[in-house]
Amino acid sequence: MAASGATERLMCLLMLLALFHETSSFYVPGVAPINFHQKDPVEIKAVKLTSSRTQLPYEYYSLPFCQPSKITYKAENLGEVLRGDRIVNTPFQVFMNIEKKCEVLCNFPNKPVTLTVEQSKLIAERIREDYYIHLIADNLPVATRLEFYSNREEEEKKKEKDVQFEHGYRLGFMDSNKFYLHNHLSFILYYHREEVEENQEPTYRVVRFEVVPQSIKLEDLKADEKGICMLPEAAGSAPQEIDPTKKNQLLFTYSVHWEESDIKWASRWDTYLTMSDVQIHWFSIINSVVVVFFLSGILSMIIIRTLRKDIANYNKEDDIEDTMEESGWKLVHGDVFRPPQYPMILSSLLGSGIQLFCMILIVIFVAMLGMLSPSSRGALMTTACFLFMFMGVFGGFSAGRLYRTLKGHRWKKGAFCTATLYPGVVFGICFVLNCFIWGKHSSGAVPFPTMVALLCMWFGISLPLVYLGYYFGFRKQPYDNPVRTNQIPRQIPEQRWYMNRFVGILMAGILPFGAMFIELFFIFSAIWENQFYYLFGFLFLVFIILVVSCSQISIVMVYFQLCAEDYRWWWRTFLVSGGSAFYVLIYAIFYFVNKLDIVEFIPSLLYFGYTALMVLSFWLLTGTIGFYAAYMFVRKIYAAVKID
Repeated sequence: MAASGATERLMCLLMLLALFHETSSFYVPGVAPINFHQKDPVEIKAVKLTSSRTQLPYEYYSLPFCQPSKITYKAENLGEVLRGDRIVNTPFQVFMNIEKKCEVLCNFPNKPVTLTVEQSKLIAERIREDYYIHLIADNLPVATRLEFYSNREEEEKKKEKDVQFEHGYRLGFMDSNKFYLHNHLSFILYYHREEVEENQEPTYRVVRFEVVPQSIKLEDLKADEKGICMLPEAAGSAPQEIDPTKKNQLLFTYSVHWEESDIKWASRWDTYLTMSDVQIHWFSIINSVVVVFFLSGILSMIIIRTLRKDIANYNKEDDIEDTMEESGWKLVHGDVFRPPQYPMILSSLLGSGIQLFCMILIVIFVAMLGMLSPSSRGALMTTACFLFMFMGVFGGFSAGRLYRTLKGHRWKKGAFCTATLYPGVVFGICFVLNCFIWGKHSSGAVPFPTMVALLCMWFGISLPLVYLGYYFGFRKQPYDNPVRTNQIPRQIPEQRWYMNRFVGILMAGILPFGAMFIELFFIFSAIWENQFYYLFGFLFLVFIILVVSCSQISIVMVYFQLCAEDYRWWWRTFLVSGGSAFYVLIYAIFYFVNKLDIVEFIPSLLYFGYTALMVLSFWLLTGTIGFYAAYMFVRKIYAAVKID
């Protein structure tokens, strides 16, 4: 029976996975597609320059590219500003379904662009740092097509190539310690012809935006007075070299090619979102689901059976004398609810953990429904920031009620501590890192007005809401503990080596980390390698598994601790439950060494600074989940035994 029930549950999970996977291409409700007619202008905008080697984004016009007569920056939301996006217009003239063989970009077709020595040095440095340029057309990011043969048989190799897409296009390349700039862009835009009535003019929608970057020497590009140029034969052309020691002359050119596509507008992001091998993701997630639920089932079965036996023994009235001589968790009933040291800090950290938990749960759930897809640029980070502010009322309420349960009296100081402790650490680290980014003149630096706005949100929204929640939580009846606390603390016996706190952290962190380390790889790739993260259905499932595994491992650890007659479980449970954060830190170091090619000081500082914030937030989240699970468990078991 148990095996069949487990099989049914596993099948339900797999069906949920399939359902979640289908939601990846949903669009934000209310976002309407743009219909173009023949010869309508399709605006090409620039977003930023990025490199996984430096982690420092730059504005498009930080390099000496051709500029339009009037530069106009798009009004950005909070998420775009924090990501370093600076969306700006470009001089590319693209019209719907109008081909262009080759056209000079700048206004002087017979006069090439002259780069100064400083500009040449800067371009060479950016090429060495492996920078990519990101453009958008109709909110679709530009991608470079990569074709390669997979490990198939020789006969099949001739028939089919595997195609992947790279976000953006490379600024240039190096060969024999020489620098070459991609000065010609071949845009390939795909459109979908919409169905219209007979007498109406046909309408088109942009469904894909590709680019083929080329480096073509100035002498090989022949341009007339109208700005029309002739591309040389591929075999006979030489690339455009950039010598950083002298001035360089070149032409910026582009061509436009349109192709009709069967892809519908609602599915146009699928090309960008299937760039990595999803099959590996599927098998890894299913493997994590099976392993975690199998281990969780075993742990639950052991602890439930052991607990039933304990409670039955403790409740035998005829064996009271024998029971009192035994060791076990019942013997510490008079001290198990004794308030810990620093109750205000503990309740404040747990309040911030509740705030994080509510924010993450809502963000992942809404993103799973497709409302925060990559098509709504910056929406994920904007939503997360505002939700964290507004979830302060729940964090304050839970912290206030717990603080009163722990016999605290200074609720105003506790509320201030809850509202400022974790956000203050985050803001302090981000401010220090931002100063370094400012020094590099990167677009990733948060502007001063945005920092002031974030401070106003913190003190104008989050702080009052935390105080409001804390006030009502502190006034509410404290948690009802089932046993009274003795006046004199019980002596704690000497503990075995495996009951050491650090050993407990190592043991407790393995299971939750095992549930989510595959997802962690995709999240790190999205953050540090400019990839899109879109599998929020998988992430939601992994989040649920993380909650279950953290809760169960926390219950097991607190049970062992109480059986060893150590009643100081409050802080220990919070610290040990967040043990998987230690493994996240180890994984981050491994990822830095093996996956990233960062060698400079400031990019390394940024990586470890932001990683420290991630680890701190993850520790607060998992520690809070484990603490509340253990607290409910302790109250439940002591309510089930007869206390003399």
